[in-house]
Amino acid sequence: MNRIKWLEKWYQRNCNGEWEHFYGIEIGTLDNPGWYVKIDLAETKHGDLQMNEINIDRGENDWMRCSVENGIFQGYGDCTKLDDIIQTFMNWADPINSINEETI
Repeated sequence: MNRIKWLEKWYQRNCNGEWEHFYGIEIGTLDNPGWYVKIDLAETKHGDLQMNEINIDRGENDWMRCSVENGIFQGYGDCTKLDDIIQTFMNWADPINSINEETI
């Protein structure tokens, strides 16, 4: 299963008729240029969990930062890091299934 499918299933599992009206996933672009991903964790099994910040900086065109702040997973990266950001969330949120992306 690819990472987008995994993220779709994570979102679907958290939609319960209420959660999706207040929380969700936001993916967008940055003007430096790059990507951002914000995933609301409130009222999910991850809502109270902490994450060690990941900060990779190999230069202007090779960087990524991911953290959980105020109950929101936040990932930012250069133009090539969208998949890596989603993988980082997947590894943190579901480490057992992220080992083998075919299982979910």
